[in-house]
Amino acid sequence: MDQVTPQRVVVMTGATAGLGAHAVRHIAAQPDTRVIVGARGSGTVPPGAEVVPLDLASLDSVRAFADAVVRQLGDARIDVLVLNAGMQTGGVEGRSAEGYELTFAVNHLAHYLLARLLMPHMADHGRLVITTSETHDPAVTPLAPKSLELRELAHPSKSGFGAGVRAYSASKLCNMLTAQSYAAQEDIKGRKITVIAFSPGLTGGTSLGRDSSRARRVFVTVLMRTVFRVVGLFRPEYVMGTPERSGEALSEVALGHVTPPPGRIYISLVKGEPKFPDPSELARSQEAQDRAWRESAAMVGIT
Repeated sequence: MDQVTPQRVVVMTGATAGLGAHAVRHIAAQPDTRVIVGARGSGTVPPGAEVVPLDLASLDSVRAFADAVVRQLGDARIDVLVLNAGMQTGGVEGRSAEGYELTFAVNHLAHYLLARLLMPHMADHGRLVITTSETHDPAVTPLAPKSLELRELAHPSKSGFGAGVRAYSASKLCNMLTAQSYAAQEDIKGRKITVIAFSPGLTGGTSLGRDSSRARRVFVTVLMRTVFRVVGLFRPEYVMGTPERSGEALSEVALGHVTPPPGRIYISLVKGEPKFPDPSELARSQEAQDRAWRESAAMVGIT
């Protein structure tokens, strides 16, 4: 009697546009692989990939998505969970369904809750990949956070020039802190689940700023093609990559073809090649990790 090869199950957010769309094509092309994508309905996914409704700006939608995924899987387990979706706006005026600042809610809180809900359904030896950014680190980006105040991120008291970039950088710090916390948990170690924080690096042609004004999108495009190109001669982190290569790299990380050295979880794509730097000093702080975990749990209603 022939043995049936079990399907590898991949659940992914941020797979309908930008680098995620390129990543999911590589992933879905693998044999014996089932791909479930959470999406609001826009964009396209490869043939065979399943789309389950998900609006990351609503924690109720996140819970409904997690419930639907668990029901559809039945006795199967999740082998790879890729939390890739992200957004960036020009300011901090937008709000989620629960009233949290939109960038913080979508990039961090929704993914934090999704990981908490789906982690019990992960397979042993599975893989959790959270997309972060080198912008979380003040050593790379001057506007990166130097302190952590989740309540201020959730309910900003001021905006002004650069507020959108600061909100995005802070949300990516929170992604990094979530990954660090998971990697340190004894249960995760015991189940041999690999946790990776992946930064695609500076990538052109993504949908990050899709909600910004046309004038701002044009300004950012010009900035990337001029100032960043010059800065990239001295700082390789500022060399702009393509969504095709960044997506390919994300798929390589998700499928286990690229793994950090022992004791590290951070992969940053620099000039198209994976590097394994230290996260920022704040991201390595145990106190910051514990506080982010605790306060995020309270915000999403988990005790």
